[in-house]
Amino acid sequence: MMDLKSTTKMAINSLKVNKLRSALTSLGIIIGVSAVIIMLAIGTGASKQVQANMESMGSNLLTIRSTSARTGGVSLGIGTRPSLTLKDATAIEKMIPDIDAVAPVSNESKQVMYGNQNWQTNVYGTTPKYLYAKNYEIDLGRRFSFEDVKNSAKVCLIGSTVATELFGDVSPIDKVIRIGNVPFKVLGTLKTKGSSGPFDQDDLIFIPITTAQKKLFGVSFPGTVKMIIVKGQDADTLNNVEKNIEELLKQRHNIGKNQVNDFEIRNSAEFQEKMKSTVQTFAILLASIASVSLLVGGIGIMNIMLVSVTERTKEIGTRLAIGALESEVLLQFLIEAVTLSSLGGLIGIILAFFGSLGISHLMQIPFDFDYSVALIAFIFSAFIGILFGYLPARRASRLNPIDALRHE
Repeated sequence: MMDLKSTTKMAINSLKVNKLRSALTSLGIIIGVSAVIIMLAIGTGASKQVQANMESMGSNLLTIRSTSARTGGVSLGIGTRPSLTLKDATAIEKMIPDIDAVAPVSNESKQVMYGNQNWQTNVYGTTPKYLYAKNYEIDLGRRFSFEDVKNSAKVCLIGSTVATELFGDVSPIDKVIRIGNVPFKVLGTLKTKGSSGPFDQDDLIFIPITTAQKKLFGVSFPGTVKMIIVKGQDADTLNNVEKNIEELLKQRHNIGKNQVNDFEIRNSAEFQEKMKSTVQTFAILLASIASVSLLVGGIGIMNIMLVSVTERTKEIGTRLAIGALESEVLLQFLIEAVTLSSLGGLIGIILAFFGSLGISHLMQIPFDFDYSVALIAFIFSAFIGILFGYLPARRASRLNPIDALRHE
């Protein structure tokens, strides 16, 4: 009867005798397992980072812009043909269901000054609902009100980057800054949101939309705005909201059935899903490439075990000659292969944990170590030991004892 305990002990002792060879044999599995787990962890973390960045810019959003004007058949770019108005924004808010907020927006880059400090930043003319739609929160002071919008008040909210550049450690509340050549009273500062790609979400100023139109930007077409931001109640109804808005604006702009719209609507939910899907696909691609090293590691185990069979031919012949069963020799070599690959898998998981932690810190993305992936990788590494260890184990168990004893 096969003695599993003694066979296992012999297999472990054999590995201990050749520690360097055992370590080098496991190296391929270590690299393969750690690479696969790290790639998946980075991919998942990057996906979460993308999602967080998108959510920080607002969720369930529709951005309505005027289409581009054309001169001599050449497009001049989005928003160069003003077609959206404040009245359009009001009509959308009143007539379209399943909407949380509507905010008209006009923006320009302006030079901002306070004392001897100046800074170039983006100035947004809008309403208080824009802050809600885009998830901006007040840090100090207060936001401007709808009364300020009605009265075209020269008041503003500033982002943390602007506050730092103009005021340093001094509180900007109730201070007067000049945007262009127009004085504005600072009502409040915004909580830091950080960057989303190349865009610094804190490097901006908000002012009432009417103030922007009448006193700062000026408009060639009175009442027009560059865009309208619409926040839907949830992602499930956002597509219907988009269709309803399109029909409403067609009616308001007298656009016929076969005519081209003078506006376009961008759905943030669709863009977010595409971005997450792209990042996840890229992560899976990287993990698939990394998994090739697992295959290489398995082949390495097979090669080393075949060499081991050749080196230990006499030992195997002696065992078979004194009565060892073929199944015992087969099991011993399988145990050696599985032990090497499993140990390599375990070390690979440990290295992957700290590797993922370090890379996440360097790349400033969320650390996401999936223990279920680690478990699957460990099981897979053991399976590789069985798969690639079987051939050398079978060869060892089928050696002719007499020929093995004669082997030099």
